[in-house]
Amino acid sequence: MKKFLMAAVGGTLAGVIITTQVAGPLLAQEAGKRASVYEQLDLFGDIFERIRAQYVEDVDEEDLIEAAINGMLTSLDPHSSYLSPDDAAAMRVQTRGEFGGLGIEVTQEEGFVKIVAPMDGTPAADAGVEAGDFITHVDGESVLGLTLNDAVELMRGPIGSEIVITVVREGVDDPFDISIIRDTIKLTAVRSRTVGETVVLRLTTFNDQTYDNLMDGLEREIEAIGGLEAINGVVIDMRNNPGGLLTQSIRVSDAFLDAGEIVSTRGRDPQDGDRFNATPGDVIEGKPIVVLINGGSASASEIVAGALQDHRRAIVIGTKSFGKGSVQTVMPLRSEGAMRLTTARYYTPSGRSIQALGISPDIIVQQPPRRPAEEGTAPAGRSEADLRGSLDNDSLTEDQRRQIEADRAKAEAAAALRNDDYQLAYAIDILKGLSALGPSED
Repeated sequence: MKKFLMAAVGGTLAGVIITTQVAGPLLAQEAGKRASVYEQLDLFGDIFERIRAQYVEDVDEEDLIEAAINGMLTSLDPHSSYLSPDDAAAMRVQTRGEFGGLGIEVTQEEGFVKIVAPMDGTPAADAGVEAGDFITHVDGESVLGLTLNDAVELMRGPIGSEIVITVVREGVDDPFDISIIRDTIKLTAVRSRTVGETVVLRLTTFNDQTYDNLMDGLEREIEAIGGLEAINGVVIDMRNNPGGLLTQSIRVSDAFLDAGEIVSTRGRDPQDGDRFNATPGDVIEGKPIVVLINGGSASASEIVAGALQDHRRAIVIGTKSFGKGSVQTVMPLRSEGAMRLTTARYYTPSGRSIQALGISPDIIVQQPPRRPAEEGTAPAGRSEADLRGSLDNDSLTEDQRRQIEADRAKAEAAAALRNDDYQLAYAIDILKGLSALGPSED
């Protein structure tokens, strides 16, 4: 019994000694870290005072501090930044869907400004700016070495004024200039139309209006065509959609999902993670969906594409998306500015992160480069019906003849669409094929 007690006491003492030996260095290390941080803050204060007192020109102290804050944030990742009071106000206006500018979503890569996507119907899109372009100069001034906010500030200007950006584009040997006239950007978050028996929903951004615009447009098109049973499916076109509000991407995904996870977010602390699930009800009651994406599809548009793809609710076609798999939280500051800070990564329902990888389409479909119409195009071929005195077809009623002509007109419209937008035509053809096969049997 004594041996047992001694062993127990000895074990306890040894435990105390071990604990003391481990805790001591840890406490010392933590104290050393705090001292190091204070030393660095003292160094910052010293440098700030020397700049203020000895720099060759007078400097604005507030500008110095803002630059230091922004430098600290932009050193973390391309999406964290400081927003001055003016920038914070402009961002709040932008999420409501109307603002002044060029109409481009940008990020920074290798010191240059990279265009994530031009927005539909904006001066940048009309001028020929493309997703993936690099801006090297603005009005002849290099953007190399500027922060993203400074480069964006350089591109701002009065409505109606001209700006010339110098662009480097993959596949083009030399940089070239693009002239753009600044204008008020009024974003229509969703444009809807019906092509044949297919409803096409063009999502350009995820702002406060996106979900409501989508539902209004979808209901309007379905009613115009004669009801849900009259459509063969829906195309959700998110090409060059740079993203936006996480909440809107969740609502859009939920509209077409009956159950299951839509997206999850995970921060540094596992307890801070969130999981968002679909609620019962599919607004198109299981009708087929094709999602269109490309290299300009980022963030919220990737959340929608990933959710519908993982649940096998949609066929995703196009090209690989941008690959922005992080969540930014905008935190108001007492200066009336704000801090945009990356606080989490998001994951699709299958648990995959698309950060830097993007969403891979189920079917890769490249958009052919636009070619000008060729002169001297050969006339359409002649047929039996064009011959003088040819016999009529006596096996068709007048109604059957009209139906054939209507079907032929649809086919010709589809052919014209292939020349104008090959990827969209491909998506519509997929839905036609699924419709021809009929509903699957369980």
